[in-house]
Amino acid sequence: MTDLLKDYPIQLSQALIWGDMDAYQHINNTVFYRYFEDARMLLLEHVGTNQYMADFNVGPILANSHADFRAPLIYPDTITVGIKVDSIEQRKFLTHYAVYSHNLNSLAATGSGLVVYYDYNKKTSCSIPEEIKQKLIEIGDSTVSFNHS
Repeated sequence: MTDLLKDYPIQLSQALIWGDMDAYQHINNTVFYRYFEDARMLLLEHVGTNQYMADFNVGPILANSHADFRAPLIYPDTITVGIKVDSIEQRKFLTHYAVYSHNLNSLAATGSGLVVYYDYNKKTSCSIPEEIKQKLIEIGDSTVSFNHS
């Protein structure tokens, strides 16, 4: 697992939920976007976006999301979801995700998400605050792991 997720500094491990399986007896494809969201929220919390949003009403908004499904997930299993930030521009940054299945010992999905910074008062995109941008840059040099049972 470590080799497959070594480039993903934020990692979240969690058990699959039986109720997320569909009629085809695997985890429904829409659930993967929730896995991406869980990892993205950990990243955003880690770099201080929640406090910045509370103070200034300026924060991230997801512009698009994409998934590539590689293998079906079947309950019971534990997954580790990794997220990394690839490119950072003035108003947006690109994230990449990987969903690792412990039972399969392989990636079940990969994906990406474009996050745009947004001024919720003015209802328009805006520059990423410098302090947040700096933390996004620095996060690539560390690994933060979380476990949810």
